Amino acid sequence: MGSSVRELAEKTPAGRDRYIDLLRVASLGTVVIGHWLMAAVTVGDDGRTEVGNLLAVVPALQPLTWLLQIMPVFFFVGGFSHALSYRSLSRKAPEGGGSVYSAFLRARLQRLLRPTMVFIGVWGVAALLLQLVGEGGALLDVTLRLVAQPLWFIGIYLAMVAFTPPLLKLHEWYGWGAFGGLVLAAGAVDAARFAFGVPYVEFLNFAFVWLAVHQLGFLRADGRLRARVPAAMAVAGLAGAAALVAFGPYPLSMVGMPGERVSNMAPPTFALLCHGIWLVGAVELLRGPALRWLARPRVWRGVVAANGVSMTAFLWHLTAMLGVYGVLIAADVPLPEPASGAWWVQVPLRMAAATVVTGVLVAAFRRFEKPGVARELTRAPSTVAGPAAAVGVTLCLFGVLGLSMVGFGGLLEGRTAMLIAVRVTAPVAVGMALIGWLLVERAPTARRWR
Repeated sequence: MGSSVRELAEKTPAGRDRYIDLLRVASLGTVVIGHWLMAAVTVGDDGRTEVGNLLAVVPALQPLTWLLQIMPVFFFVGGFSHALSYRSLSRKAPEGGGSVYSAFLRARLQRLLRPTMVFIGVWGVAALLLQLVGEGGALLDVTLRLVAQPLWFIGIYLAMVAFTPPLLKLHEWYGWGAFGGLVLAAGAVDAARFAFGVPYVEFLNFAFVWLAVHQLGFLRADGRLRARVPAAMAVAGLAGAAALVAFGPYPLSMVGMPGERVSNMAPPTFALLCHGIWLVGAVELLRGPALRWLARPRVWRGVVAANGVSMTAFLWHLTAMLGVYGVLIAADVPLPEPASGAWWVQVPLRMAAATVVTGVLVAAFRRFEKPGVARELTRAPSTVAGPAAAVGVTLCLFGVLGLSMVGFGGLLEGRTAMLIAVRVTAPVAVGMALIGWLLVERAPTARRWR
């Protein structure tokens, strides 16, 4: 792997935006570290294992989420990359032939869906076998529920890819106006939710909030986040988020907290959108120093290596963390009270162990993150390729979102969870994700057009 990473780093085109690659790695890495840090696992006197949230134990730490809730940066990076990819494919497509949309979906989703489907397959089979042999209790039941939760991010990202072509067209027509329209829509949703009590309207902000952040990536791709724009975004976004939290119905934490009536994350709120705007402005202000740092060959090789396994590490990091806790519990190692002095002393040791286990899992599954070899086209792509790919990504979206809510536990009991206004079970969610992935995989690729 070392030699291939070195070769990839040395072959980096001069025009490649290395800072975008750094942001992609840094955002996912921050999420991983945040999850490891916030997990507060305890074992009661009755032997029951619970996984709490450190931020609920120590509310004074909740302002840290204004730095650690960095998923908006990842979606901003996605918008930048999607704009470049779709425009490149549009230029390469033969006149009157091929489906640019389906080729775009496959090109953007291949490295995302393959490791995701492997993750779902491995955990689905493991959960089914454990249930058949009657294993459960303690940390295992919690693990079967929690390891699927990060899949919500995959679902949101799928939606962003699916909506890229029409929203990119709106961006080309209206520029900042398209972004402003999404911001106004997100604000209107919160007004309807909190001022008028309109039921279910809040779920629309899963689209408006995240797609607005994604739209900032389009603006970045066109060079419109220059001069004083990032500073203005950072100031306005931070001031807006602070005002909404201070005077509105929004909680301080930018991640979901147990027991809170309102979460800034699920569904996303206008306060989270302001938070995303300030974060994007802040990281853009750091671009110059970061690019000078990335010019160092060793640093850039590290970023290239991390980018090659980032999604695999993200998918398996909770498995690693809960596995470490499982070993500690099985070995009768006392788990200190969360946020106590002994707990903080144990934190770096647990995180180091989770890093090692994640590395082992990455070594086992990283090959699925590599794009496969495209098949040669023997005939023109079908006119139904685009609609089939759209159906595929829709099924994947609902499948992984449903699975993130219901988890892998209770596969045989038909345990359900509410996805917007529809109840889903784990087997149905897995089936939708699998069928959708197969439809996306059958889409034509850009290589067929060369």
